[in-house]
Amino acid sequence: MEPGAHDVTYWVVISTGLHIAAFAGVLVHALKRRRNASATILWIFVAWSFPLFGPLLYLAFGIDRVPVKGLANKAANQMMLLQRNKRHQEMGIGHLGFRAGPDGYGNEQSRKLNHSIDALNLEHPLLEGNRITPLVSGDEAYPLMLQAIRTAEHHIHLQSFIIQRDETGRRVLEALAAKAEQGVQVRLMFDTFGSTHAYLGGLFRKYRKVPNFEICGWTQANPLKRQFQINLRNHRKNLVVDGRVAFFGGVNLADENTTSKGQQAIRDYHFMAEGPLVHELQYSFLRDWFFMTEEPIETLLQPAHFPNAQVCGAAKARIIDSGPSAPPELVGEAFFNAIVMAQQQILIVTPYFVPTIDILKALRSAARRGIDVCIVVPAKNNHHYAGLASKALYEELLNAGVRIFERQPPFIHAKAMVVDNAIALVGTANLDVRSLELNYETTVLFEDADAIGKLKRMVIEDMALSTEINLNGWLQRPGVQKLAENLAVLMTPVL
Repeated sequence: MEPGAHDVTYWVVISTGLHIAAFAGVLVHALKRRRNASATILWIFVAWSFPLFGPLLYLAFGIDRVPVKGLANKAANQMMLLQRNKRHQEMGIGHLGFRAGPDGYGNEQSRKLNHSIDALNLEHPLLEGNRITPLVSGDEAYPLMLQAIRTAEHHIHLQSFIIQRDETGRRVLEALAAKAEQGVQVRLMFDTFGSTHAYLGGLFRKYRKVPNFEICGWTQANPLKRQFQINLRNHRKNLVVDGRVAFFGGVNLADENTTSKGQQAIRDYHFMAEGPLVHELQYSFLRDWFFMTEEPIETLLQPAHFPNAQVCGAAKARIIDSGPSAPPELVGEAFFNAIVMAQQQILIVTPYFVPTIDILKALRSAARRGIDVCIVVPAKNNHHYAGLASKALYEELLNAGVRIFERQPPFIHAKAMVVDNAIALVGTANLDVRSLELNYETTVLFEDADAIGKLKRMVIEDMALSTEINLNGWLQRPGVQKLAENLAVLMTPVL
């Protein structure tokens, strides 16, 4: 044997053993839970074909479930739920009519849809006595949000996927800092991926020194905690002030969401909530905050965070918190069942339309049985591959009778589904695989004639500013475009 050959053989054996061990780990983990077969096969192929690098890719991008591990964590999460339910009992929710029982679920569609959600997750019940006010983009949302912040007396809890290092981001942070200096407890959470520019640019640095102002970046990529899932993001955008008023929806904190200097705002939908629903949004925020900070539960679930709820309106509403730690396909089943139960009309607005196969089938089936199905998407998408993947689905939908509207600029970032003028599903979840399976999202289901009427007028206005896609014309698009669309759609299982 030549000199050094023994060393080479040794390292070959070691590297081969590591590769086989890493691949076996990926294989076992991927097969633990049944999910999209093509995605599973693709990850197994990547893990085997790219030694060590492939398993690392799977660790970072392939894991889409985050179970609550360890007795301490499980006990803490259970304690949070028990304490929240105790506050409900103290305020009479569930006993004095705030919580809608089976007889309070409204029409037959609502009853069936809410029962299907109950079967998956009872953490957030349907609650009566709410007022929900639809808002268009930052032009309408920001002034009301800032007003609520400036009038806060006890606490402000704000989370956003994107906080930009621009005038809007600074204006909100300055308003929060001013209240913190007055003694109001402020908690701010941002997604470190979505707010990368602000985070790396030092936007939050000086505010961390302000008393009563706590800032936390959400991430599940922390090697010190054995967390490597950089593909899992917190997409929620909630503001809760004094436990009495809340805002939720699709609007991030950035200049692009306002009309200024001749530039139109990104078209988006946001909502102001009053009534018992505020407590559910509060609990959602505190769960996320606890997950990242492990601040004592007694501090987070203090009575001042859940003041006595008042009847503020006629809306029945519930939140659907979905994500890698929630029951699988929770929000996807809600969308699916809403489509299946439609009797007259389905209006959908989404910036990224690459849904699951089941939702696609439900939409086609609804159109074929005579339901008016209308989908509004951007004419020009800010994520080119997502726009191409969406277009790859047009033909099968148009053939079934679904109407597709491409909304002309500015970019539409709104997310909404309105069914039969009776039920609305709004919030942060897009109709794509990332929102349905990977991101932490908050969707609100509500029933209210006034709020749904205004929301529907907003959707119809967007349809009027759109170009409806004609099947015959669509079939004439260039062959190169078809190839690009079909290539983009191949990536949807792992986006």
